Amino acid sequence: MIRLVGAHDALGAKLAERHGFEGVWSSGFEISTSHGVPDASILTMSDYLAAAQRMADAVDIPVVADCDTGYGNSNNVIRMVRQFEAAGIAAVCMEDKLFPKVNSFTPGRQELASVAEFVGKILAAKNAQRTAEFTVIARIEALIAGWPVAEALRRADAYVQAGADAILVHDKDPAGAGLREFLARWSARVPVVVVPTAYPQVTAAELESLGVKMVIYANQGLRAAVAAMNDTFRRIAADGSTANVESAIAPMRELFELQGMPELERAERDYLRVSGPPVRAIVLSAGDHRDAPSMRQLAVDIPLAALDVNGKSLLQRQAESLAHAGVRDITVVTGYRHEAVACDGVTVVHNAEWATTGEAASLMAVPAAGGAAGEARVLVLYGDLMFDADLVRTLLRSDADVAVVVDRGHVARDNSDDKRRDLVHLAGAPAPDRRFLRSGVLPVVSAIGKSIGADGAHGEFAGFALFSPAGWRALLAQYDRRRTAAPDAPLHEADSFARASLTDLLQALIDDGTSVVAVEVTSGWLEIHSFDDYQRACRLVAR
Repeated sequence: MIRLVGAHDALGAKLAERHGFEGVWSSGFEISTSHGVPDASILTMSDYLAAAQRMADAVDIPVVADCDTGYGNSNNVIRMVRQFEAAGIAAVCMEDKLFPKVNSFTPGRQELASVAEFVGKILAAKNAQRTAEFTVIARIEALIAGWPVAEALRRADAYVQAGADAILVHDKDPAGAGLREFLARWSARVPVVVVPTAYPQVTAAELESLGVKMVIYANQGLRAAVAAMNDTFRRIAADGSTANVESAIAPMRELFELQGMPELERAERDYLRVSGPPVRAIVLSAGDHRDAPSMRQLAVDIPLAALDVNGKSLLQRQAESLAHAGVRDITVVTGYRHEAVACDGVTVVHNAEWATTGEAASLMAVPAAGGAAGEARVLVLYGDLMFDADLVRTLLRSDADVAVVVDRGHVARDNSDDKRRDLVHLAGAPAPDRRFLRSGVLPVVSAIGKSIGADGAHGEFAGFALFSPAGWRALLAQYDRRRTAAPDAPLHEADSFARASLTDLLQALIDDGTSVVAVEVTSGWLEIHSFDDYQRACRLVAR
């Protein structure tokens, strides 16, 4: 038998997990009470869903959601199942009472829905679920409503036939007499769940011996919290200080532990440069990407930054990954169909000359680009990338003036896709087809760009470049010098300086003696430049 304990928030769920319970009951009663309203279908599904999701996010044990009557008819049940399953909830429990319901222990109205109506809800729920593991529990309220055990058995048979994965038999008899009779007569085709609120003297061992598979202690946590808070507040009010309650309440260090403060501090030590310069990200997303044949139809109407990747724009997913890596100062440079680009918390800058200029010009379109860094580091990245936050964290650990991310795992891939790739040659690196071991010293980039042949390349430029304040100033000086000296002259692979790419500028820095180092990776990023790439990105985030 497994044991669940009721909770209404992430804190309660964490305490349940700490004390060895096998799951958390997202209690409708506790959630309603925590909002200061009766448990009578007053809160909405969204209220209960938000609370259950916070619990599921906080713990590694399953969360079972108390979903009242399914929040309406079968159509509401379909939406309920899809929403709760998507939120990571392991199971939902529906009761066979009429909507709106009242709490089972409230005297008065306890009206049951017809068997046919509730069977329809179970069928709708089972057809709506997407994974085999998701569980639908049918809660039988016949004993609560005063019906005989025979009615509870009749309903249980019908609900199991409709596909319920388990049944919850609710009884408010202090001895649990109705439950005992039900279990003695039940054929045990699916597991039985009980909530011993009304018969607290019945032990878990006895319930297990009767054939119960799951016991839910549904509201004891909240009741204990209210009792403790009442006592503590009464004593503070009477004493005029907290001195006499400090020994009886949880110390602050325990609350910090429950918050996850130790993990936060470890993450700050590992990933954040608390005493170092901040980081500003510039996302280059001005192009139209219609040069990629397989993306041409999609790119007619929107820029790649606005591409829908499983419910979120590509730019939004980039911003989230950057934020998870500690980078929240984000500017995106747009061009083609710039009016379609929007993302909360991201500054949008438009390169009005995007059609006749390259990535270097887009960089300089950022307001006050010359002072954009100041004492901050600047992270420049391409706008057609999906990536993990860990890749960004790895790059941010570099102390070099200029560092680029180089994928050592993609060298062998041919160049027969929609465009040639930016490849990288590393000074003194082993042959591209040999395994390598990092020595702690980052290799130096000797050449970067599309003109490098696959035979001589050690890796592929992944579209990320990090500049220290000094490195950024060197890049700006390089740009100003080249633009002033010969604005119409070609720069490396660009037919004119105006069309210079990021790799053109990086190669110019290398040619003038600036050290550019490679942060080597073998995964963690995906360039969306073909429809196959787009499909793969959607599959990856849907997992």
